[in-house]
Amino acid sequence: MKRILRTALAAAAALAVTLGLGCTAQADQTTDKIKSTLESRMGDANIKSVDKTPIPGLYEVNLGSQIVYTDATGNYVLIGDLVDTRSSKNLTEARLSETNKIDFAKLPFENAVKVVKGNGSRKIAVFSDPNCPYCKQLESTLKSIDNVTVYTFLYPVLSPDSTAKSKSIWCSKDRAMSWEGWMLDRKAPTTAASCDTTAIDKNLKLGHTMNVSGTPTVFLADGRRLPGAVPADRLEKELSTAH
Repeated sequence: MKRILRTALAAAAALAVTLGLGCTAQADQTTDKIKSTLESRMGDANIKSVDKTPIPGLYEVNLGSQIVYTDATGNYVLIGDLVDTRSSKNLTEARLSETNKIDFAKLPFENAVKVVKGNGSRKIAVFSDPNCPYCKQLESTLKSIDNVTVYTFLYPVLSPDSTAKSKSIWCSKDRAMSWEGWMLDRKAPTTAASCDTTAIDKNLKLGHTMNVSGTPTVFLADGRRLPGAVPADRLEKELSTAH
């Protein structure tokens, strides 16, 4: 009797494992098929991953700088944010921030314009274009944020003039003063771009590898990113939780 019981339990355990592996394999087959289908139909799209969402039949497609959604066949793509109405949490933004986390400590801070406010205990890195209106808006927001060190990586992606201004700011005797003078007070930098400006080229290369597709892009000390000119209350909240 005991032998029969042991045999039955072993069989049940094996069946459970088999079923578990079967479910995992089936899920992997679905996501792999979706990835293959979309890659063949979306041209040069770089699909980093395909995962399930909390909604049955809806899958998350991570394109690096963007998340879109699709059905199990890959025949339909939905572009937009997925929001949990119970908590008002933007699930798309949260996932994008999580999947694009960086190692903040490994950023090449020597290639950034450093501005210290208050005791500078909190830290953020910002990829910013000098001709970007939203970057100017963020700079205005930062005026109300205290005790923070801001590392601005000059990221001229909008125009040749952006590159010229970035180089002039970088070659200024006081880079922080030149940067804030332009972004906040519209005092155009006048220093000749005669110094070594390879830092700006390195910033562009770095930004591309980190999927920085727009300015401003803010990185918190815990590696999360905040897209766009976030308002002061949100930035203050995020700074208080980033460690």
